Amino acid sequence: MDTQVLDTQVLDTAIATTADLAGDLAVIARAEAVRPDVAAASNVIEATRRLPPALLDRLHEAQLFRLLLPRSSRGIETDPVTFFHVIETIAKADASTAWCLSQAGGCAMSAAYLDLPVAQAIFGDPSAVLAWGPGPKVKAVECEGGYRVTGRWSFGSGSPEASWMLGSFQILDDGKPRLSPEGKPLYWRGFFSRAEVEIVPGSWDVTGLRGNGSFDWTVHDVFLPERRTMVHAGVPLDNQWDRWPGVTYSLPTQCWIGPHHSAVITGIARAGIDALIELAGGKTPRGRTGLLCDNPQVQDAVGRADAILNAGRAYRSAMITELWNSVAAGKGTTLEQRARCRLASTYAADSARQAIDLVYRHGGSTSFKRDSRLAECWRDLHTVGQTVTLAPEWYPIGGRVYLGIDPGPRLR
Repeated sequence: MDTQVLDTQVLDTAIATTADLAGDLAVIARAEAVRPDVAAASNVIEATRRLPPALLDRLHEAQLFRLLLPRSSRGIETDPVTFFHVIETIAKADASTAWCLSQAGGCAMSAAYLDLPVAQAIFGDPSAVLAWGPGPKVKAVECEGGYRVTGRWSFGSGSPEASWMLGSFQILDDGKPRLSPEGKPLYWRGFFSRAEVEIVPGSWDVTGLRGNGSFDWTVHDVFLPERRTMVHAGVPLDNQWDRWPGVTYSLPTQCWIGPHHSAVITGIARAGIDALIELAGGKTPRGRTGLLCDNPQVQDAVGRADAILNAGRAYRSAMITELWNSVAAGKGTTLEQRARCRLASTYAADSARQAIDLVYRHGGSTSFKRDSRLAECWRDLHTVGQTVTLAPEWYPIGGRVYLGIDPGPRLR
């Protein structure tokens, strides 16, 4: 069976519950058209730990880095279901490329925290790409018109391709971090041009997602104008996206942060299932006379993996749709709805993990060979699964909401 057809049907069914939220088929078609180019470049991406220039040009041509930008900044301004479908589509071809698109999309939404002329200056170039990195030890000193910043950030996904970098930092007053009125540490985020940044060679050496270029990066005594900064008010950032018109930007952060990474992992899991299906149709295991696909245990694993994966995906789509409908009707969202949205993204990731482990096990010795597609999917998926946005701690956070207990600052 064509699992791509089945997968699309499941998604379409999940979003058909509303007339307001329907995937942008033109955008999805562009992603599908680019997918063969992504797959063809996968080995080069893995070896060089970055996206090759020719592929980058194709991604820009399809405007896949601009899906979450508003039209005022020459963006596509798409909805979350479309965005996650695009990320899944690309992840089926190459996980690192999907991760870079996912991160860049989320970073692009930070343009809402800037004055419009500044946002347009950063994203006005149609080939603009923004990457970011956490940097709690980065320090800045206030000066006329802005700050002097020195420090090092990690996890700068897509940094080799980026034209701008977004980094967190603290401001020092007399050598001490600036505090909030409540006495808590304050953090800012700033936009640095790529020319102001140095990438640290060899700082991204990992088992999975090797090609996403999540290198460390540094700046040294760089002047950062105040107009290119924004307050990092909390974890997650307070939603100022509603400064832009439209339902997409009125959605709470829980519709984006977490679900955007879960789309990468569910796309990889689908690729893993497809890899076992392809292998099973041509491999005769050692000591056997029949093909792998004739083994009832393999048949069971493929069926179970598909059901488990799509259950997680359907839950995620249903929760995104529920919040979309609520916002579109002018009702806002409840804490319980936001909790379910984050739980759905974590559960979708866990479902993907279960699915890939099922098919990996039945690939036999092929599964652990370095050039095996199953091995690649397994490595990449488990690397994505380690991100904090999909961590198991979201289950007790959601549980506290249902029990009427303060969930803490990570869920508002």
